[in-house]
Amino acid sequence: MDIDMKKMPKLGFGLMRLPQKDDEVDRERVCDMVDAYMQAGLNYFDTAYVYHGGKSEIAAKKCIVERYPREDFYIATKLPAWSMKTLEDRDRIFEEQCERAGVDYFDFYLLHSLEDGNNYDTYERLDCFNWGIQKKQEGRIRHFGFSFHGTPELLEKVLDAHPEVEFVQIQLNYLDWENPVVQSGRLYEILHERKIPIIVMEPVKGGTLAQLKPELEAKFKAVRPNDSVASWALRFVASLDGVMTILSGMSTEEQMADNLRTFGNFEPLSADEQSLVTEVRDTILDTPLIGCTSCRYCVDGCPMSIKIPDIFRCVNTLRLYPDDWRAKNFYGNVINGAGRAGDCIQCGQCEGVCPQHLEIITLLQEASEQLDK
Repeated sequence: MDIDMKKMPKLGFGLMRLPQKDDEVDRERVCDMVDAYMQAGLNYFDTAYVYHGGKSEIAAKKCIVERYPREDFYIATKLPAWSMKTLEDRDRIFEEQCERAGVDYFDFYLLHSLEDGNNYDTYERLDCFNWGIQKKQEGRIRHFGFSFHGTPELLEKVLDAHPEVEFVQIQLNYLDWENPVVQSGRLYEILHERKIPIIVMEPVKGGTLAQLKPELEAKFKAVRPNDSVASWALRFVASLDGVMTILSGMSTEEQMADNLRTFGNFEPLSADEQSLVTEVRDTILDTPLIGCTSCRYCVDGCPMSIKIPDIFRCVNTLRLYPDDWRAKNFYGNVINGAGRAGDCIQCGQCEGVCPQHLEIITLLQEASEQLDK
């Protein structure tokens, strides 16, 4: 069964940065956000086995599955390579996901974070591609694909070896278009040339493109004074041919409302607006920032409970604004009840799971020198 691109919503609701209350997912607020999203005629929800420490799929059950008819929404989740050692682990995790989410089948099912090295090797060693086909034949999966954080060369290799793949999810935003590590532009070109539907993650780069230097925000506001800075990042991605759905990991009702405005009466970027985005991107890249997208994979397994993405947010703020006292105040809140940057024991767990391949240990040392005073 081919994917009907015309039925797919352009904006997808990513369930990875949900609002929190007392270290738990704030289900009341999530329900309100889900209702606003569904009432706008949108219906694609993206979760994963590891999001929110395993609680995202449960939130999907409570806030979506138990409140709306099953045929009214699409739900996607992912199989994590790093949680599997044996063939039996595939079905064990899948059945656990079905129970967590309260569903008999998933509309979209992905091999999570396929990349060069351990993750891809695990998926091949455990025959996960053929397993996915089997699950589709059983009616437990409607569409099968993978999310990708590897090289263009690996992407072509996987697509050549597995023509059964129906869609691919990639990190794509205007800042990473020519990033030598992420290579968003080249990944997009490969998929578009092969006419493979694209799901986009990190269109706003974990919020990085929602808050720019005042002088850069002013450039966007001069052209579209009523539009948010984040809307420019979303419109950049949504203007590309072949993009099926764009995931936004929305954390607040305000973010939801803003995104619904962007897609409610969508306008592709004009040629002049495209040039402006390029100008802003080039200016941003003159100041090197830590390319953290706040996926938080590094946090779950940290033995010192260091909130790495939040600390990197402080470092990026100081790189842009060296005298910004708010960064150090924010750092104080980050380490309240958690590890400091200087508490890192250099075990390397975080670097092993980072989709951005960041040198986290070295960056935490930089953070400690700036903030642990």
